[in-house]
Amino acid sequence: MKIFELNKLNKNEIQALVKRPAIDFSKAFGVVKPMLEDIKRNGLSAALSYAKQFDSYSGENILVSEDEFSSANKNLSNEIKTAILTAAKNIRAFHERQFPKAYQVETMPGVKCSREFRAIENVGLYIPGGSAILPSTMLMLGIPASIAGCKRVVACSPAKDGKVNDALLFAAKVCGVKEFYKLGGAQAVALMAYGCEEVKKVDKFFGPGNQFVTAAKLLVSIDVEGCAIDMPAGPSEVLVIADEFANSSFVASDLLSQAEHGADSQVVLLAFSKTFADSVLAVVEKQLNELPRKEIAAQSLKNSFVLICDNLDEAISFSNNYAPEHLILHLENAERFKDKIINAGSVFLGEYSTESVGDYASGTNHSLPTYGYAKSFGSVSVESFMKSITFQQLSKEGLQCIAPTVTTLAETEMLSAHKNAVMIRLKP
Repeated sequence: MKIFELNKLNKNEIQALVKRPAIDFSKAFGVVKPMLEDIKRNGLSAALSYAKQFDSYSGENILVSEDEFSSANKNLSNEIKTAILTAAKNIRAFHERQFPKAYQVETMPGVKCSREFRAIENVGLYIPGGSAILPSTMLMLGIPASIAGCKRVVACSPAKDGKVNDALLFAAKVCGVKEFYKLGGAQAVALMAYGCEEVKKVDKFFGPGNQFVTAAKLLVSIDVEGCAIDMPAGPSEVLVIADEFANSSFVASDLLSQAEHGADSQVVLLAFSKTFADSVLAVVEKQLNELPRKEIAAQSLKNSFVLICDNLDEAISFSNNYAPEHLILHLENAERFKDKIINAGSVFLGEYSTESVGDYASGTNHSLPTYGYAKSFGSVSVESFMKSITFQQLSKEGLQCIAPTVTTLAETEMLSAHKNAVMIRLKP
């Protein structure tokens, strides 16, 4: 990890640090777009050919059977099942409070306006399965979909040797998911978004993935024949602000826990002295050598950096500009600074609030905006699986009351038919 000093950087250099390591989406789009067009035209047969090419999947039936769900339940240890159930309980408890409430307002006498919520009927959940198996992501997406009341929840994940991981299938069952397809990558996005004779299309698609999955999601979201997506997302990331009271071993472990996600992940440390930063990096090197995924983490660290700031206000200002997916405040009395945090996906306060608990089981959602999108997006929530509908009901008296306002504005915009639709109702 390179070390920079904030007070020695100019505006352009600071902005260069805020930018993530570039993803060449033009290259990803070039690879993915022909795949999407092929699957749109040829459906399941095309998707299967890409599954064979990229995931070595040789089967013909991509739907997980009830026997496979049952086997997963039998094969898993009680320890793993208990962990999944405990995490699910916490996630459900937190997300149940998110269910939105309808309301009604009488804006003028006789003019009643209301807002109500409806679940999105068909949703697709993408669970990555490349370098790591993520039953936690199944819980993070499946539980809020269940709470929202989505009629059809479809999951997809790449199969290894024709089989989906047992823990992932068990987590799917916990979420009430019955329709699970052995398909990953851009081909999964395409099949869910466009549908085919064997697989009905979804209305909205959720879940993280590599640059090709992200490219596919972006493309289907702007195709009238495609579907909506949860959010744009890039590689995973964490930003840590640590003061002189922080434990360097704790800080190092938090940096590495994010670095091991993928070679394109980025971890950032904001410290207030080079001495402390050096101590953290020394521990990072030691802990790195003990990790099974050290090669992946080491590559991630090459994309990462340490920034020495003069004070906490500078550090928080940089963090808000960077807008991290995960923000960890290794600060004394960290909760005092909550109000200063404007842009972040999820925030972890204090030395015992490791990002790992948010990834798995604290209850908050780990499907978060990355790549700076925390400036405009929040985490996946129950509302993400719903949409609002507004209603209005006017009495004759209400229309008479609001008519002068509406007709004047219609005249201002030179939309005579709008004015007429009001006046025709008020004629004797």
